[in-house]
Amino acid sequence: MDWTTWVEWIVKGFVLCLILLTGFAYLTLYERRALARMQVRVGPNRAGYQGLLQPIADAVKLIFKEELTPARVYKVVFFLAPILTVVPSLVIAAVIPLGTSFTMFGREITLYVANINVGVLYLTSIASIAVYGIVLAGWSSNNKYAMLGGIRSSAQMISYEISLGLCFAIAIVMSNSMNLVDIVNAQKDMWFAVTQPVGALVFLIVVLAEVNRAPFDMPEAEQELTAGYHAEYSGMKFALFFMAEYQKMIVVCMIAATLFFGGYREFWFLKDTFFSVDRFWFLGPIYLLLKVVVLLFFMIWIRATWPRIRYDRLMAFGWKILLPLSLAVLFITATGILLAQELNNQLFIWSIPLLSIICALVVVVFIYRDLRRKSHGRI
Repeated sequence: MDWTTWVEWIVKGFVLCLILLTGFAYLTLYERRALARMQVRVGPNRAGYQGLLQPIADAVKLIFKEELTPARVYKVVFFLAPILTVVPSLVIAAVIPLGTSFTMFGREITLYVANINVGVLYLTSIASIAVYGIVLAGWSSNNKYAMLGGIRSSAQMISYEISLGLCFAIAIVMSNSMNLVDIVNAQKDMWFAVTQPVGALVFLIVVLAEVNRAPFDMPEAEQELTAGYHAEYSGMKFALFFMAEYQKMIVVCMIAATLFFGGYREFWFLKDTFFSVDRFWFLGPIYLLLKVVVLLFFMIWIRATWPRIRYDRLMAFGWKILLPLSLAVLFITATGILLAQELNNQLFIWSIPLLSIICALVVVVFIYRDLRRKSHGRI
């Protein structure tokens, strides 16, 4: 391996980190303006034109804000916990393809840092260790409320991680590969969100819980835990937790777009046209950016409209609803694809979304009857 390969990896890693850090900064502005629009407010509009410099103003404020460290914290872990939270949110994006490739100085440059055959396993492994920083932050604070927030986060991650893995398995079964580039190319003719809409919806719900976003933000429930696991943090250490949450939002939206919405590919009805990624490589990152922006708006919309779920119901929803539904959807998908291959009949492929929607409707009816029975006090 020559030195130019190392230089290419370093440059692409630096550019990817720069993209995520810039995206984090302006995602805060995007969310605040979108929430203000939904709540008939103005939102930040004073720092720069239409508030475009507000993220910079926030960064300057946090840099110069006094940091307070309580006397009884476990100092080494207390200082390392924010770093352990931020790093996984950056390195997890290394295998996500942002586009195809282009030629520069006679060398083919691919638009991803690494292309590994088990990219899906890499995503699951890094995503599962991201909670350690939160748990250690709660424990090292030597604060009961912070500790409860860390414990809640770990229990929530375990509850929803199984459903997340099953959603990954759905994409693997449909593409017959664990390589993310192969998964994207398998959606050239049709997005997996069309052939398996229930799996895509379950994935979007699960990642909301994985990144502790509303209505699954119980580890940060201020009415119970006074901000939860980061209650004792201030200044730039608090900013690192803030940064990690928003970077994880961007990354999980990139993963969702890659697994179920065609990734950097164009809409399937635009293939082999003037707007095809195969014709112009620079359209790939643009298509992926548009999909990520739409999915981020979905997360913001949920925060603005849905109340926080009570913690026991949050756990029950993960174990009693999403896990059985994910298993059923995975079974339907695998069976439909197997029958389509064995009998050489594509009709079985199109039976997958129909049967999955019927299964989801059965679950919705079950939830409705359960809630109605509870409301009448018959349990």
